[in-house]
Amino acid sequence: MIANISSSSSIKRANAQAPVSAFQAFCLSSVRVMQHLLRNPMTLMGSSVVLLLILVAAFAPLIATHDPIVQNLSNALQAPSTAHWFGTDEYGRDVFSRLVYGSRITLYIIGLVTIIVGPIGLLVGTISGYFGGFVDALFMRITDIFISFPSLVLALAFIAALGPGLEHAVIAIALTSWPPIARLARAETLSLRNADFVVAVQLQGASSSRIIFRHIMPMCMSSVIIRLTMNMASIILTAAALGFLGLGAQAPLPEWGAMISTGRRYMLECWWLVAVPGATIMLVSLAFNLLGDGLRDVLDPRSE
Repeated sequence: MIANISSSSSIKRANAQAPVSAFQAFCLSSVRVMQHLLRNPMTLMGSSVVLLLILVAAFAPLIATHDPIVQNLSNALQAPSTAHWFGTDEYGRDVFSRLVYGSRITLYIIGLVTIIVGPIGLLVGTISGYFGGFVDALFMRITDIFISFPSLVLALAFIAALGPGLEHAVIAIALTSWPPIARLARAETLSLRNADFVVAVQLQGASSSRIIFRHIMPMCMSSVIIRLTMNMASIILTAAALGFLGLGAQAPLPEWGAMISTGRRYMLECWWLVAVPGATIMLVSLAFNLLGDGLRDVLDPRSE
């Protein structure tokens, strides 16, 4: 009698805690992910830097102390001071303000490349892994061709064909970033296509497209999200390299790599022109790597 009462009360508590809708389930899972991320100091540090980057980009007009494009040659190459926190460049533009507005360009590149790379890599990988045979061989040989070249060299080749510019740089980086996502999605699909739930859906008469989009792709999403997050550091470095070579964002846009390129001529006397944007690139890249490590610990059950 007492055991029945206790079991019924535990069932009621479980039912009370169970989500009643998909949105509530999503909110509960998001809270659990955030709680796990906050327990790791390194992940917390990376998440804080990424959040700070987003806030700086969102409120750039309020944070910047000067116009990032307006030139003032009378203030050229001034050292860091209370008037100019990170000094000025060769045209008298405030370096701090240019860094602040440069965060918008960095997030723009990261966001567009991720939006392009994620769906393409996931689609190619799941189709290749599910069908196998000739389809798998064809897609994987194309993927191997892209992977066989260093990403920066391949991006330079695409930029040479498309021409310099911010949008062309995004396209070039995206074309060099999707193959690792495709190979990861293929590996996940190979381990899932013979699973019991997939076989059960096949026996019910579900089409291949329904199985791929409704059952296999959601199972691959966690690994793909982790890889995309960790790829953001390489996207930042590649974008900075293209900007340094004058093939990315064009002047007078305050892109971090282009700021290093223009400041290298004065780096011996005016160290802040190179050190400040270089340190920013390093810090943001490290933050995305730390965030990716934390997400892997949360979303990948094999990391436990």
